Amino acid sequence: MSLKPPKKSDLNKSWMKPKPDRGMKIQPEYHLIVSEGTNTEPAYFEAIRDIINSRYRKKIQFEVSGEGDNTINLFWKAKQRAADSANGFRHVWVVYDTDDFPAEHIDRVVELCKENSTADTEYHAVWLNQCVELWYLLHFSYMQSDIHRKAYWPKLTDWLIGIGSGAYEKNRKDMYQILRPFMDFAIANAKRLEKINEGKPPSKAAPGTKIHELVEKLKPYL
Repeated sequence: MSLKPPKKSDLNKSWMKPKPDRGMKIQPEYHLIVSEGTNTEPAYFEAIRDIINSRYRKKIQFEVSGEGDNTINLFWKAKQRAADSANGFRHVWVVYDTDDFPAEHIDRVVELCKENSTADTEYHAVWLNQCVELWYLLHFSYMQSDIHRKAYWPKLTDWLIGIGSGAYEKNRKDMYQILRPFMDFAIANAKRLEKINEGKPPSKAAPGTKIHELVEKLKPYL
């Protein structure tokens, strides 16, 4: 069977006219970061959010919430916040310190994130053993000693004073801006700890963190 050219009488008919190329609409990739802390962690992530939302408003959108709760309760609050939002979050990041919480609660969040992830929404357990100050310190130095969380603060102060940024205090609003030049070093150090902690649950991975996975995900937009 051969293909015949269209008749001249058909050329002006609507079904013969080429359809306009409307292009594919790329939907924004929405991220929700829910943290245990209400000041320190939100301030760090809000700085990242402001940069990304201003540069890629039509491509990636961010929401940050400091819930003031921990481990399992924090996960359920994150899930409820995602369910209540009209955005349809593609990624939900549950950021929490291990502190002195029960080991089974610390580790259960990882399981809950896996169990509740779907093709549309992926939940991530972003734990820090023991605290967010570990992530800050990894920007300057690799360390694998399991020390109390408060012992990180004087170490951070020494490094910050050394680069002319003053003493470390909880809830500083400028930590992202200060640490940004050393981000790659921090990611590399966190991955070194990850190798050492391979096979361990979060409660036993001290020191350790998964925060670099979140930062690496966002890094191309920064």
